[in-house]
Amino acid sequence: MSNYKLITIDIDDTLLNDELQVTDGTKQAMKAAIEQGVVVTLATGRMYDSAQKIAKQINLNVPLITYQGALIKNLLDEQVLYERYVPDDAAAELYDYCEARGYHLQVYINDVVYAKEDNQKIKDYCKLSNVPYRIEPDFRSLLGQPFAKMLMIDDPEVLDAIALELRPLIGDRTHITKSKAHYLEFMHKEGTKGHAVTFLANHYGLELSQVIALGDAWNDHEMIEVAGLGVAMGNAIQPLKEVADYITLSNNEDGVKHVIDKFILNPA
Repeated sequence: MSNYKLITIDIDDTLLNDELQVTDGTKQAMKAAIEQGVVVTLATGRMYDSAQKIAKQINLNVPLITYQGALIKNLLDEQVLYERYVPDDAAAELYDYCEARGYHLQVYINDVVYAKEDNQKIKDYCKLSNVPYRIEPDFRSLLGQPFAKMLMIDDPEVLDAIALELRPLIGDRTHITKSKAHYLEFMHKEGTKGHAVTFLANHYGLELSQVIALGDAWNDHEMIEVAGLGVAMGNAIQPLKEVADYITLSNNEDGVKHVIDKFILNPA
């Protein structure tokens, strides 16, 4: 019998294959783990509305970790268990920084995405995430409302340079990370997947040693490092593989199923 009682799984490029699907084999493995009393949930940078659509496809009835860990919300009754918002002063500084330089910025308020103008970046993002969006030309008027997340979209090298500039300015109050090469995300300092996984383990009365966490990108490293078994996908970035305890198959080879089979259903 496995000692692991909680599995937290990233969505994009981890649970989903390149066709944005969860394979039947992975669904069956997750179902079998749940039947053994294991809590199986998602830990994603996506907003709750986007994550819950995937969770419902695979019949997960658990708290979902969303917005990189800034919000944990039950799937069934939508009770909020944990929430952290971008500090107002940091949000205003980031807005001014982007406005002065003409960078694309979008914010998330009450699970709605807002942008200043209707461009291809917001269209592509919301198509991928399967969520609607709203345009607010008077973007400054949104400041002061609770932002679960703020996100910039640009070329990877541009965002890398921006992150280096912004960390000394707002890094003491915000968690700055990348979920994809062209997404730079800003949450509350405690809005990380590591904080969220720790909270959820405590919520279920579990030790972190009883947690398996799976991911592929650097925004997963906090939960990979706190989990008893931190797993990097075969398609994960190299820095994540270096901090992981185990490297599984890729997202196109049922890497999640492989981990559940090996460590939950058929442990050595």
